[in-house]
Amino acid sequence: MQTEKVVTHIVNWLKDYATNAKVNGFVVGVSGGIDSAVTSTLCAKTGLDVLCVEMPIHQAQSHVTRAQEHIAQLKQRFSNVKDTRVDLTPVFEEFKTEVSLEGKQATVDMALANTRARLRMTTLYYHAGLLGLLVAGTGNKVEDFGVGFYTKYGDGGVDLSPIADLMKSEVYKIGELLQVPESIMNAAPSDGLFGDARSDEDQIGASYPELEWAMQMKDEGKTIADFEGREQKVFEIFMRFNSSNMHKMTPIPVCEIPKNLK
Repeated sequence: MQTEKVVTHIVNWLKDYATNAKVNGFVVGVSGGIDSAVTSTLCAKTGLDVLCVEMPIHQAQSHVTRAQEHIAQLKQRFSNVKDTRVDLTPVFEEFKTEVSLEGKQATVDMALANTRARLRMTTLYYHAGLLGLLVAGTGNKVEDFGVGFYTKYGDGGVDLSPIADLMKSEVYKIGELLQVPESIMNAAPSDGLFGDARSDEDQIGASYPELEWAMQMKDEGKTIADFEGREQKVFEIFMRFNSSNMHKMTPIPVCEIPKNLK
C-alpha cells in the first residue's frame, strides 16, 4: 500500500465531501482505539473543524487514558481540533430503570451493549447538528463488510466512512505514519461496549489478521471444505459472522407495492 498517497487521497476526499455538503467539518467519537485515532487524525489533516467526543459509559480506565492521550496529542498538533467529554453513564443507568432486564443474561448484556453504542450515536449527531458537522465513521473494512462487527444504528450510524475500504492491518500502517500514540498502536482492539477490557478477538474468536485472511479466501471463492485445523475454524467463524450480520451490510429491505395495487 502506498500509505502516504492513501492518506492524501482520504484527506482530500473528506475535504471535498464536507465542502460540497456545505458543513464546517467533522465530529468523531474517540474511544482510545486505533480506528478512531486514525479517523480523527485524518479529519484533522483537512484543516476543517474537528470535534473529538469522549463518551464513557462505565469505561475501562485503560480505554479512557488512551483516548485522553490521543486527544491531547491531536490538539497539540492541530489548531482546528476541539474536544468535549459527555459522561453517558447516568443516562445509561437511567435507561436501565425504564426497561425490562428479564431474559437470558447473555441476551440482556448484548442488548445493553448495543444500547451503549446507540446512545453514543445520538450524542454525536446532537453535536453534529449543533455545530454543522458530519459524523465520521470509524469502521474498517473487516468490521464493516467482513464480519459486521458493529452496532446497527450505533457506531454504524454515520454520515461518511473514511477508512471503511481499509483492512485493519492497513489502518495500523496509516496509524504509524500519522504518529498515533504507541499506547494505542500496541493495545488489543476492543469495542469497549461491556465496561471491561475484553478484546474484539475475545468476542469473535479470531484475530484481525486471521479474519483478513478469511475474507480474502471468501472473495476467492473458497469453502470450508478447502481447509482443516485452525484455518478451517477461522473460516467457519468468519462465515458465521458474515452470514448472521449480513442484514447490517445490505440496504434496508423495502416492500415494493405492485403498480396494479396502487
